[in-house]
Parts: sequence; structure tokens; C-alpha cells
Amino acid sequence: MHRDAITAELVARLVAEQFPRWAGLPVVPVPESGWDNRTFRLGDGLIARLPTAECYVAAVAKEHTWLPRLAPRLPLPIPVAVALGSPGAGYSWPWSVRRWLDGRPAAVDRIADPVAFARDLARFLVALWGVDAAGGPAAGAHSFHRGGALAVYDEETRAALATLGPRVDPAAARMWDDALAATWTGAPVWFHGDVAEGNLLVDDAGRLAAVIDFGTSGVGDPACDLVIAWTLFDGPSRAAFVEGVGQDAATWARARGWALWKALITVAASDAAPRHVAGARRTLARLLA
Repeated sequence: MHRDAITAELVARLVAEQFPRWAGLPVVPVPESGWDNRTFRLGDGLIARLPTAECYVAAVAKEHTWLPRLAPRLPLPIPVAVALGSPGAGYSWPWSVRRWLDGRPAAVDRIADPVAFARDLARFLVALWGVDAAGGPAAGAHSFHRGGALAVYDEETRAALATLGPRVDPAAARMWDDALAATWTGAPVWFHGDVAEGNLLVDDAGRLAAVIDFGTSGVGDPACDLVIAWTLFDGPSRAAFVEGVGQDAATWARARGWALWKALITVAASDAAPRHVAGARRTLARLLA
């Protein structure tokens, strides 16, 4: 099913068929929906969240199982699982109903105090990494290998470097080699897997209010959660984040690798959206400064 076929009308049919107690509630697309899922407000207090492709389906049951176990241990709100939907009405995959969380996706112009924001995010991640990881889903295909070994993306990264050639600083290749060499030997911890602006909600005062979208979460290496040091933070806010998370040099080397991989493949892609390319170029500039 193409993502554009996931409409409010489809969601209304699914809800009426499977959760008649909510039938008739208004179904409205959220203004800033993600790529992996299409999200719709369901009345005032709920959302319906539907994967846009089969590769994102594994996250549905994973989040439904684990979000309630993580939430009590975390200092900020995360999505609250309410119900698990089934295929139907022409839609082929499981889907979910969650509680609505107030806030807007973070952006530079929405954050009141970047240093305070960085410290609050660091506290959240340290708490997440400290949750008992026993029995949690080990990093793998369900997390798009976040939390696993960077070597999974070695061929893709080197292809992007070759495509870009002299358009990218030669230091990028050395940074990638350093990241691969900084192997992880620690005990597995919970990681979020996609700590990005769109998954961090700010309140009306511009403060970090909630963390959403645990679709790429799992148990493994936390280095992937540090990429935001270059995608959002800079100067004093980056310094506050680095201090707050307290990771060693090898973890930061792997974190640079995760940031570098995503930035390189985005810039090298022929079909990437201009705003994504612009963001990837900013990340590269910060990494290679």
C-alpha cells in the first residue's frame, strides 16, 4: 500500500470495525507526520499510527510490548500504548492507538534554551540506558541495525564516499575508519535509535516535553543515540550534551560514524529531498569542522 493511500477515511473505517467505542471520533492527520508511519489524531485524546511499509511493521508489536515497561523509569513522557489494531479495510498490517501527547516537534526556532534542552535530553538518555535490558529486543533488522555494528553499513558508506569524491573532505573517510575500529564491548543497554528533532516534542515554553517514536529502539550499543550532537546541537549546547551523557571516546567515535553514514548517503542520493540534503550538509560540516 502506498503511503498516500493511508487516509483519514481509511483510519475511520479501521476504527469503526475494530474499536466501535471510538467510532465517530474525528480523524485528522497530524500536521507533522513522520515517514515510517502516518499518524492521525483520533478525537482529542488519542492518535492512530499506521506503518507506511512492511519494513516498519515490526515496530508496532515491539512498542506495544515495551513502552509500558520503559515509561515508569523515564523522566519524560513517552507514547502510551492504548490498543493494537489488526489488518483490515484494505490495510495490510497491524497498527496502533496511543494517547495524544501535547507538544510540537523540536526545531531550532522552537527551543527556548538550547543548553537546557541538551541537558534535559541527556538526562532522559542516561535514564533510558539505565533501564534493565534483560529480555529486551537485541539490535537487528527491526531497529535497522541501530544499536548494532556499524560494519553493516560499511559498503553503503564507502559507495557514498566514492559517489561524492572530491565534493567531500577526505577526513570523512578517515573518520569512518576510526568509527569502525572503535568496536563496542560494553553490556547491552536500551537505546532509542532515532533521537532526532522530529521525535522530541517541545511545549509552549520551548522546553523538552516528551520523546516519541521508539520504532527503532532496542537493546545494544547506545552510540546511535548521540547523533543529535551534530544534527541539532552546536557550540555550548553540544558541550552540555556531551557532558550530560558522559560517554567514552570510543562511543563518540562510533557516534560520529552513525552521523557520518546517514549524512553521506543522504547527500549522495539522487532523489533525496532538498531539505534533507541541506540538513545532511550541515551535519557533515559540523562533523568535519
